[in-house]
Amino acid sequence: MTVTAFRDRPDPDEVARVTSTAAELLEVLWGRASTAPASASQLRVLLILEHQDGINLRTLADALASTPPSTSRLCDRLQAAGFVERVVSPADRREVHLHLSARGRSFLADLRVRRQRELRAVLARMPAGQRAALAEGLAAFVDAAAADMHGEHRGSGRQPGARTA
Repeated sequence: MTVTAFRDRPDPDEVARVTSTAAELLEVLWGRASTAPASASQLRVLLILEHQDGINLRTLADALASTPPSTSRLCDRLQAAGFVERVVSPADRREVHLHLSARGRSFLADLRVRRQRELRAVLARMPAGQRAALAEGLAAFVDAAAADMHGEHRGSGRQPGARTA
């Protein structure tokens, strides 16, 4: 299949294969921008808390497709590292809300800077038109993935990736 044919009629299976390969390459590339002192699982927790500040342990465990005891141990380590804060709910003392600490936010910001530095080096070697096409395609991908994660397209008549006003 030529590049032109790919652009004219992108087959979802081929796009999925290329996207999967790109994701794997990103993992290798971002390996240069170490996530230490957080493990990959801990990083996932930090990213979830960044977007869902104040969630409880059960909701976090569901988001991780994990058990509450395993999730609690992950949070124990993140709290010991100063990345996560636990706050007892004033309404129900049995419920604990999880928050990303200032140190956790700083860690994520620094990690993003290091990852973007690695990406810039690769993107600088691409022609400008291909970078623009990549940016446009990735923006649509992000919209579709976010809609899928939040269930927005199911039964709403909204297509994944469709922009709302």
